[in-house]
Amino acid sequence: MSATAIAARLVAQRVIPVLRLDSADLTSVAVSCLHGAGFRVFEITMTTPDALNLIGALATDYPDSLIGAGTVLDAGTADDCLKRGARFLVSPCIDPDLVARAHEAGAAALPGGYTPSEVLAAIRAGADVIKIFPASSGGPTHLAALRAVFPQAAFCPTGGVTAENAAAYFAAGAAVVGMGNNILDRGALARGDHAAVIDGARRLLSAATQWSI
Repeated sequence: MSATAIAARLVAQRVIPVLRLDSADLTSVAVSCLHGAGFRVFEITMTTPDALNLIGALATDYPDSLIGAGTVLDAGTADDCLKRGARFLVSPCIDPDLVARAHEAGAAALPGGYTPSEVLAAIRAGADVIKIFPASSGGPTHLAALRAVFPQAAFCPTGGVTAENAAAYFAAGAAVVGMGNNILDRGALARGDHAAVIDGARRLLSAATQWSI
């Protein structure tokens, strides 16, 4: 699968779960619940304990899904993630080496930017999707302003995006959104009520199809 095809799958899901939980085991359970709800794209942040091994395990256990690595800050980490089976790399900043590494491995690159200069740098680096981070700092208004200047870019606002405000980001021009741990019913997850976690995630995924672009 090409980087372009991977990016298209990210956009098609509408919401990328950005998982930043306290343990690899809990993250694995969260992925299982989200998968049960219909999600087929997952971002595992490098701040997750034992993230590299977790990415490798998930890539093996969920061959129908795309497992990505988030908070990738250097080329060495990028290489390690790709070797474990990461199919897309996400960074809060711009490093052309990360984009090149991803594309050499047939993976998609989602570097981060916030200002017009950073967005332009990401475009020139060959970004497949540009992560706008932290999205909450400027909100949908900021995204709409960037979209007006760079209508050709695919934007993924992340950081403070919730089920309550995601529609506004899509209306402002998001191609896809990154949603953190609030994508999960954390209380239900903590008490082991997996059915409740799945139900909540399924309702969110269904609602995402109604969010306008």
